[in-house]
Amino acid sequence: MSAFIIEGGHALKGTIRPQGAKNEALQVICATLLTASEVTIRNIPNIRDVNNLIQLLRDIGVSVQTAPGGALTFQAATLNLEYLQSDEFVRKCAQLRGSVLMIGPLLARFGRAVVAKPGGDKIGRRRLDTHFLGFQKLGATFQQVKDRDVYEITAQTNAPLSPLTSPLSPLTTHLSPLTTHLSPLKGTYMLLDEASVTGTANIVMAAVLAEGTTTIYNAACEPYVQQLCRLLQQMGARISGIGSNLLTIKGVSSLHGAEHTVLPDMIEVGSFIGMAAICGEGIRIKDASVANLGLIPEAFRRLGVKMRIEGDDIVVPHQRHYEVQSFIDGTIMTLADAPWPGLTPDLLSVLITVATQARGSVLIHQKMFESRLFFVDKLIDMGAQIILCDPHRAVVVGHDRKIQLRAQRMSSPDIRAGIALLIAAMSAHGTSRIDNIEQIDRGYENIEHRLNALGARITREQ
Repeated sequence: MSAFIIEGGHALKGTIRPQGAKNEALQVICATLLTASEVTIRNIPNIRDVNNLIQLLRDIGVSVQTAPGGALTFQAATLNLEYLQSDEFVRKCAQLRGSVLMIGPLLARFGRAVVAKPGGDKIGRRRLDTHFLGFQKLGATFQQVKDRDVYEITAQTNAPLSPLTSPLSPLTTHLSPLTTHLSPLKGTYMLLDEASVTGTANIVMAAVLAEGTTTIYNAACEPYVQQLCRLLQQMGARISGIGSNLLTIKGVSSLHGAEHTVLPDMIEVGSFIGMAAICGEGIRIKDASVANLGLIPEAFRRLGVKMRIEGDDIVVPHQRHYEVQSFIDGTIMTLADAPWPGLTPDLLSVLITVATQARGSVLIHQKMFESRLFFVDKLIDMGAQIILCDPHRAVVVGHDRKIQLRAQRMSSPDIRAGIALLIAAMSAHGTSRIDNIEQIDRGYENIEHRLNALGARITREQ
């Protein structure tokens, strides 16, 4: 298990460019399973979760080649679907939550899929009901194989299928794409029980090859879902309502190749804003795709963090003090997560860390996951004044930099808490150690080298 050794108290200064968006990359990479043609994707982040998903696609027979400029070209022409039932596949899926996004494409193109209970951050319950209910609406059935902890999902049809595509026939080791152009799924109307991002993405990928029209109400409309829909449009899908919570998809018989560029990661942009606020002497975040950040800049402004938008760059100047705003009626500021276009829950950990050195108090309300705030005990050990009211709410009383955080030995519980602890350690007095940094590596590419280039002093210890 690797660790970061962080010598705190060093100011950061300079220019940094965000990586490609992790959550978008996971979606669009899985979308390549929908066609036998080549799909080229640019700006894919070189991070653990994405690399593990790419390897999983290679394992089932997807050809992955490096294209000019560092892009990757995927071609799912001949797949080894028998591998989906192997213990090795189940084990790998259990370590990667992004593997759940393979279900929709496999179900749409081949009529069946097998998925293990996915892994990922342990931040509370992350149920798959939305995915399965959507697939059921499209005509699929699923059953849990309890002794292996896997789900077998099958698309039903009354139309005759060739032996290779029949959901009742054995999986064929090398399945020809030419026999799989007729999907047994049927378009329908559905109202999602929650605006799940991965649920929406999965259902959309299943619906693009379904017969007839699918209408999805209460769909997630995050920029990454929008990007997935745009890629699918380039591949020949017919999708309207992109950017809203009402998507209409008219099924087509097949999709073709396309090219796509992944957006900058808005969570990394927000993380850099937080770093610049708490330990920066002037940082420019280059090519931040400001139009796709939603309420992220406003959330930091409510903590008193100043920034300038210059073109598509964000410049965060040095601030000796930043003061938490209050609401118009004078009540305490509250920052709460919400589905897009609300504030993303992935940045609340960073906002809490930034608030520890602000002037004033703020209530952080984490509505979506009941375990995400438990990392604050580590900040409290560092000297932060935080009251954890319950699993969903914490009050942060800012020090106004009058009390510097103290170095500690910590362990990263998940990706976002890990980066928040790294920010805290960079601003702290003394040398900190963060164990289990594989969690940070899952979401942040080569982070220590990029921050050291700004003036941080972070060493990776194997």
